[in-house]
Amino acid sequence: MPPNPIRLLWGIWAWLLLLPMLALAAIPILLAPALRQRRALARLVARAYFLLCGLPVRVSGLERLPAGPCIIVANHASYVDGPLLFACLPPRFGFVIKKEASRIPLAGFLLRRLGHHFVERRNRHEGASDARRILRAVEQGQAVAFFPEGTFTAEAAVGRFHSGAFAAASRAGVPIAPVAIRGTRRILRAKTFMPRWGRAEVEALPPLAGVTGAGDAAAAMRDAARERIAAAVGEPLV
Repeated sequence: MPPNPIRLLWGIWAWLLLLPMLALAAIPILLAPALRQRRALARLVARAYFLLCGLPVRVSGLERLPAGPCIIVANHASYVDGPLLFACLPPRFGFVIKKEASRIPLAGFLLRRLGHHFVERRNRHEGASDARRILRAVEQGQAVAFFPEGTFTAEAAVGRFHSGAFAAASRAGVPIAPVAIRGTRRILRAKTFMPRWGRAEVEALPPLAGVTGAGDAAAAMRDAARERIAAAVGEPLV
């Protein structure tokens, strides 16, 4: 079946628009003196990108987000999820990102300027050090966002959640704020290059109260958050 020419043109437009928008975002990231200003201005550029692409984005439930330090956990379905969640969340949130991104020329520097946190996934010793650093940030009052699946697949399902976000929440005694992302798998799923038009939704679900304790407390929060997110996105647990 030949490709749809309108879909192809839209996909090319979405990719061509990306580079100038990244260049535009780099200006405030490099020049704004305060972290909150850098995040707020970069967030505006990210929102403008989705608007100029013609991608409808529906955001709901942000009033449910805890006002103080907390940890957001969201399902991961697409390459679009990170930029989308950054565009939708208040600028007080930093993101936990795989450390490989920090080694990309310029991108790693810009991500550091936005106050994001890098974590090593392949080296256990280095990964443990990164986890302690993120825990200290949360204990000092920062708000952090995780994609606890760590990766995504083309199949519609919510994968296994890694325990790092929930261990940090348990040790710091801060709430977990589950967030459901819908529609992005259609826009740009795994193992595809050309995006397709679709509607995206970001919904902040009722938070889970912070519970301090041993591994059982973290595991209970992990399972509860995963079940709530799966129910909200309408995908099975795998």
